[in-house]
Amino acid sequence: MDKTTILLVDDHLVVRMGLSAIIGIEKDLAVVGEAGDGVKAVELAKTLKPDVVVIDLMMPRLGGADATIEILKDRPDAKVLILTTFSDSGDVRRALDAGALGAIVKDSSHAELLSAIRMVADGQTVVSPEIVNAISLKEPKPNLSPRHIEVLQYAANGLTNSDIANVLGIGIDCVKAHMKTIFSRLGASNRSEAVALAIRHGLIDN
Repeated sequence: MDKTTILLVDDHLVVRMGLSAIIGIEKDLAVVGEAGDGVKAVELAKTLKPDVVVIDLMMPRLGGADATIEILKDRPDAKVLILTTFSDSGDVRRALDAGALGAIVKDSSHAELLSAIRMVADGQTVVSPEIVNAISLKEPKPNLSPRHIEVLQYAANGLTNSDIANVLGIGIDCVKAHMKTIFSRLGASNRSEAVALAIRHGLIDN
């Protein structure tokens, strides 16, 4: 079985040790590197090319949001999971807007953490309810139609444009047109960012 490789990024050694111990006993997951700051995280993401980067927001030298931006700039296909105490919703928003697929609070259970890692590795979006609620309260919801929201929900569930077209009984060009409108109204530049923004606004379920 090919294991999902993970890069852990947190400025507290004890936290990294704890996360590594939790992940290490899972047969399908493997920690391949650790970093104590954002600069090192960007470097290791380039050299190790992990499947998932689990990264804290508040770190020295380069914060988690900025590190996420740099990591995804170099590797757009990288999967990033934000791990945070949620002291700054602005940084969480920036990381999600940049393309991070997930954001969970640090007091999540072991099972929730492992589930989030696997979901992000699979290209799915996961955001803790506390984070969704806090961010949604600060922003007006985008003007999306029920059909747009339906398309986005299917996208969040991992369906391709072709799959969505088949499920809804419409042409794939119609789905693409919906996605283009969705991107525009959400201010998203790609599919994963659109899904993350929709979850953040409470428009769809994660």
